[in-house]
Parts: sequence; structure tokens; C-alpha cells
Amino acid sequence: MKIALAQLNYIIADFKGNSEKIILKIEEAKSQGADLIVFSELAISGYPPDDLLDYPHFIESCSNALSDVAKSAVGISAIVGCPLENPEQVGRRLYNAACLLEDGIVKDVVYKTLLPTYDVFNESRYFEVNDQFRTISIQGVKTAITICEDLWHEMDRFDYQDNPIAELCKESPSLSINISASPFNRDKIDERLKVLQRQSKYSKTPLIYVNQVGAHTDLIFDGNSRVLDSDGDTILKLSEFKEELAYIDLEDSQSFIKKEEQEEDDLNILHRALVFGLKDYFNKMGFKKAILGSSGGIDSAVVQALAVEALGKENVLAVMLPSQFSSEGSVIDAVELSKNLGNPYEIIPIETAYKSFESGLSNLFDGLSFNVAEENIQARSRAVYLMAISNKLGYILLNTSNKSEMSVGYSTLYGDMCGSISVIGDVLKTDVYNLARQINKEQELIPVSIIEKAPSAELRPNQKDSDSLPEYDILDGILKLYIEHQKGPSSIIASGYEKATVERVIKLVNGAEYKRFQSPPILRVSPKAFGRGRIMPLVSRW
Repeated sequence: MKIALAQLNYIIADFKGNSEKIILKIEEAKSQGADLIVFSELAISGYPPDDLLDYPHFIESCSNALSDVAKSAVGISAIVGCPLENPEQVGRRLYNAACLLEDGIVKDVVYKTLLPTYDVFNESRYFEVNDQFRTISIQGVKTAITICEDLWHEMDRFDYQDNPIAELCKESPSLSINISASPFNRDKIDERLKVLQRQSKYSKTPLIYVNQVGAHTDLIFDGNSRVLDSDGDTILKLSEFKEELAYIDLEDSQSFIKKEEQEEDDLNILHRALVFGLKDYFNKMGFKKAILGSSGGIDSAVVQALAVEALGKENVLAVMLPSQFSSEGSVIDAVELSKNLGNPYEIIPIETAYKSFESGLSNLFDGLSFNVAEENIQARSRAVYLMAISNKLGYILLNTSNKSEMSVGYSTLYGDMCGSISVIGDVLKTDVYNLARQINKEQELIPVSIIEKAPSAELRPNQKDSDSLPEYDILDGILKLYIEHQKGPSSIIASGYEKATVERVIKLVNGAEYKRFQSPPILRVSPKAFGRGRIMPLVSRW
């Protein structure tokens, strides 16, 4: 059997665009003599459609689009993911389905069993659980079809009661297929490969795995579709962060070229994920140009470099907004950065605006010493300028806050937390520095002086981040354990961190939840990102 793997980038609710893309690949695979083409989970609707699944006319549109796609499946079989109602089901009838298309119709349907409800997933909110396990025949081959999480029944976090693979293997299939919408994080690629290897060995069959590629606001999908033989060895691998149509003939042993699994540099994959996520967000939203505040600091420098790579230098406007507390070196560094990257820039001092606010508040502030209020006026003045330019010129504001600062509330609401998308809000400060060095690997784009200078918000004389926070290597170690690994204070202290520092950091994290609740969407690149993957109460005694 010659099988085509269609790793595609879909847009949620773009039924016309998704259907046309699927049909085009079906025709292409047919012209190449493929017997079967496999698409990813919920390809018709795009994944994740979230509460659109609650709208009856959305489900009807999915069904109509599936019927249109099925008409092209003549002379070839196709497996396509789609939300689908089971008319024979009593009560809740909506399923996450894998549909077998043959002879111009939906020939058979398999439903998803394991519905993830952890981290960024909430599928049991919408779908019913499958309780019927059976293989289906495709071109005379007994095939076990599963959908994404169905392969993940044994997880470190918990064990599911059902084991779809074990149930399907009772019928001795000759082939296994998994259609997936598995989002990227920095730990996921290796973890996912281990799951696929375990399942192909368990079923003793070749495993066809097709994952979607693309970004849906905060979620980035890396693709990495592949075929594994019954020994768990990869014999075909598709690209990361790229649409691709690939073929394998399971009856032709000459086509079985085992792929050596080489670990990609972590910073390189992080770099590529952020560029891809930002680019796809702009493409799907119909945005063309970006604006950001360029401070001469490390965070805005990294975001600016990523944006230029993703969107093109002519489409990124860097605006330097120095106050009376900004050092001359910071402005010089910011200008040099824009010259290195080749993007346009503007310099707009904010001292006049700041003094106007100061004058207007003088009666209320009379006799009170300079504190965070005056610091925040500067941050919010910058946001006013940036948003004014955004509104007038149609540029989309990029948020430049990093995960460390957002974690502990070292950021200003309606100031530096403004933006349409947070580019590095899931990247800890120490990794921001590492990214800067990685960006400079071939040539110095980010001035070394930006990388080497002590981090500072420059909102008061001689200010440094370390005046208010632990050193970033210590802070980030605690944050990684507390947020990404969900360790408690005693466990973190036992790992070697000072008790007072741990307690202070955790108090800062918990106390800043109300700020993060109002932050822009964050490109997710870690196992636990702020946003939909970490939902915490704003009011609690935790």
C-alpha cells in the first residue's frame, strides 16, 4: 500500500480554505498513485475550535465540508479528522472523529477515546468518549485507527482506564494510524517520539503518525509527522514547522530508509518555534507590520530580531522612547540594533509627556516621595505612544515581556504588558540571553553591549533588576520548578534553594496572577505556559 502523509496548516473555521487544501492534496496523492492519504486530527474544522463546537451551525458546516471533501475520494482512500455527531447516540452526540472517505462518501468513522483535560486541552468539555473498539479495512488491510491522545494512555501524570491500542490489538491489525493535533513545547518532541516507539512496538505493526503544523494564536504545532516500523524505528520523517506531503510504500522494502534521530539544539528549535509562531499569527490574522518599543535592553532586542526574521525588516518599526532616566548607551545600543537588522526606527523622548502627567497629579502627589507610581507613568506613557502609532499606521504592537518578569509581576499593567501577542512571555530571562547569543551565532546582530549590560528597567536613577529580584539564574531555577514542574516550596527548598528566597518568589508569583490575567496571548514553548495552560484563581489564600 502506498500511503501519503499530508502534514498541513489549517485555519480554524475556514471550511472553504481547509476543504480546498485537503481536496488539492487528495488529487495530488491520487496522481502519484497513492492508495491512501492521511490528514490530521480535526482537519476540517482546524484544531482547537474551542467553544465554536457549541454552535449547531458550526457542526453543520463541518459536516457539509466533510461531504464536499468526500466527493474527491474516488480511486483513493482518505482519512480526515472532523467533529462529527453520531445520530444513533442518546444524549450528547458530538465526537472527535477520524473519517474514512472512499468512493465519494464517508465509508466509515472511528471516534476518539481518550479526551485530554489537562494543560491546554479541554476536550471532554465538548466531546463524548468512544467505547467501541474495532479495526477497519482500508484497501483490504486491517487497520487500527486512533486519534492523538489515544496513544498516550500511559503518562507520567496519570494512567487512563482505557487502553485503545490494547483493545484494537485484540483484532490483530496489520497497520496502525494515528491522526493528531499535538502542540509543540520544548520537551514534547522527544517525549512524543518515545510514545510512538512504544506503541509501534506494542502493536507490532507499522505506525503512520500525521500531526498538523501551524500556529493558532498561542499554540504552536510543529508537525514532525512520521512513519515507524514495527520495531519502533523511524523510516520516514517529515519536517518541523513546515507543510509537507510525503509518501511511503509499505510493500516496497526499498523505500524503508531508517532515519537517524539526531537531537536538535534546544535553542535552535526554540528560535525556530518563536519565529514560526509569530509569522503564522500575523499571516492568519491578516496583519502585515509590527511595532515594538526598543529600549536597548535584552528583551526588546531579542523580540526585534525574531520579528525581523519572521516578518521582514521593512515590516518592523522599532520605537525608542527614552525618558530622563534612560542612559545614553541604551539609546545608542537600540539604534545600532536597528541598523544591524535593517529595520526602520524612530526616537520619541517621553520626558515632556511624563512631566505633563507629573504636573497634572501634583496636587494629589504633593509631599509624597518618588516611587513605583512615577515609574509606571513612564511605562504607560510609552504604551500610549506605541498604541497611538499602532492605531494611526495599522502596526500591530508586539509585547516584549519575558516569563521571569511576568511570573513575579515585574511588569506594568497597561504599560509594558500591552501588545497583541507576547513573543517571549514563555521564555525565562536566562534563556532570553541564550537566545540572543544563538541569534548572534553567524554574525553580530544584537550588539554585545546589550547582552553584557546589567538588566535594568531604567525607570529611576541607577536602577538594576537585581535591586528588586534575586539574580536571574536563581530566580529562573525556582520559577522552573514551581511553574513548569509544579513543585511545592518544601520540594524546591530541598533541591538547594534558600528558604527565604523561595518563599518570597512564590509569594510574588501568586500575587501577580491578576496581572497575567490581563496579559496578551503568549506563544507557548514550555510544558507550562501562562494562559490557557495554567488557569489559577485570582482571589485565593494559596
